Amino acid sequence: LSLGNVFTKTITGATTLTVSNAPASGNAIVFVLKLTNGGAGAVTYPTGTKWSKGTAPTLTASGVDLLRFITEDGGTNWYASRINEDAK
Repeated sequence: LSLGNVFTKTITGATTLTVSNAPASGNAIVFVLKLTNGGAGAVTYPTGTKWSKGTAPTLTASGVDLLRFITEDGGTNWYASRINEDAK
């Protein structure tokens, strides 16, 4: 996160996502992840990722989804949501 707050990744198979350099607890940060072909393989999100109703979204197999992640506790918990589905 020291490099910016918008990141891109193309999924070609099973992928584990990690986040580094979260700010200290008490300092909030938001970043956006642009996933291309996110549904093309199993995506494992960072430890502590929390989705609405406890379920990660089904991602687009051939297209672009935008995901937003927010933390204010040093990255212990990431509150995540899809903000755009199958962007064209």
